[in-house]
Amino acid sequence: MTDTGTTHFGFETVATGDKAQRVKQVFSSVASEYDLMNDIMSMGVHRLWKRHAVHLCAIKPHYQVLDLAGGTGDIARLIHKQLGPDGSITVCDINADMLQHGRNRFIDNGVINGVNYVQGNAEVLPFPNNSFDCMTIAFGLRNVTDKDKALRSMYDKLKYGSQLVVLEFSKIVIPLFNKLYDQYSFKLIPQFGKMVAKDEASYQYLVESIRMHPDQETLKTMMQDAGFEQVEYHNLSGGIVAIHRGYKL
Repeated sequence: MTDTGTTHFGFETVATGDKAQRVKQVFSSVASEYDLMNDIMSMGVHRLWKRHAVHLCAIKPHYQVLDLAGGTGDIARLIHKQLGPDGSITVCDINADMLQHGRNRFIDNGVINGVNYVQGNAEVLPFPNNSFDCMTIAFGLRNVTDKDKALRSMYDKLKYGSQLVVLEFSKIVIPLFNKLYDQYSFKLIPQFGKMVAKDEASYQYLVESIRMHPDQETLKTMMQDAGFEQVEYHNLSGGIVAIHRGYKL
């Protein structure tokens, strides 16, 4: 976000106040095919990325966990399996359609207890400070308008001694791979969106949003500026995605 009151929506410059609504429209449009498209776009590898991120969370049975931008619930379901009767996972998403889709998937799998659903904005999280033992956000931070404000809000809601785990698309660290990835992303992914989700424009935005997201070192610095300590990151699949971790100490 800039002093001129504008921000980016993919490669497009838009008024800061308009981005959240534009992002909402994107995810409302693709909610029903979101999981299928993730499998197609990543050839199923996104499931391994998410499992690795959850492993790094080191969930204990009594934990109260917040999964931000929880969408259709992939991360939340993995975490829920590790919780006991005293633990809970709260799925928070700004988009009601994505949240409903995720809730339906939990119910379809017979999971009712230990899961909460909250529609909320990452920039102003609707929870008391020092509420959660762990917090995750997977493939959602790049869609947030004011990332610095969101990271400060996440920091506030974590208990002391707890960690934030961010799984997000990042910057390729292998030059030749980067060129191939660009060709795949810009030429094929929007076409997959057109054929499967009947929405080429939304997947064009999603590809562009990846390129506009801060690189690994920049996001690390942003987390440190928000108050997180011992911040580190791990590149996966050559930097297609990265997992950042930081602690509230």
